[in-house]
Amino acid sequence: MSAGIYDGQLELRARRRDGSRRLKGKFPYKKRAVLDAGGDGRRPKKEEFAPKAFSFAVEKEPEREIHLLSGHSFDKPLASRKAGTLVLKDTPEALEFEAVLTKPVLSTSWGKDFVASYDAGLIGGVSPGFRVAPRHVVPTPPETTAEENPAEGNALIRTIHHAVLFELSMVTRPAYLETVALLSALLADEDEDSEDEEAEEERSAGGIIMPRTRIIHHSGRWR
Repeated sequence: MSAGIYDGQLELRARRRDGSRRLKGKFPYKKRAVLDAGGDGRRPKKEEFAPKAFSFAVEKEPEREIHLLSGHSFDKPLASRKAGTLVLKDTPEALEFEAVLTKPVLSTSWGKDFVASYDAGLIGGVSPGFRVAPRHVVPTPPETTAEENPAEGNALIRTIHHAVLFELSMVTRPAYLETVALLSALLADEDEDSEDEEAEEERSAGGIIMPRTRIIHHSGRWR
């Protein structure tokens, strides 16, 4: 399953030496996405991630492969941890990432489409592809459900405390508005970069497909 889509505070920077570009962004914790607005007798459903919810895969399993994708498609990879082009940092405020989009990736049809879509203002945020961690491998319940504060509404709030991250995707429609996606080529960094040495899954409001797993669409995952 993938989580809701968040604004990612993205920066895409150009490199002069090898034609690659660096992409930075973050997925914030403690921000809610609306999974189901309710109606017709249904209660609204919202989702949020607890601080460091992704530490299970990011810190405790540093060798685990995690991809950066375009639109939740494993046919459109932008970077990955095992390729050495994706670095993740899990903080109490957000999951931060930095990716190197290599010249070969930027030469692909999806690489060109990603940059063109961002330049056109069509990339709206970041959405993680994940599954809830198995209960027997984490110290506390991996997810909980609670009632929304009556002053705010009557939704059911799903909080994910421990999740196994498979991928982060650049997507068009943010559900989590706090993950700003800012695409810019910061030419002031080019000279500095040129001197550097070359360095069961879930689907949230965005959606993802993992091999050999049963796909659970966000609209049905609480059933």
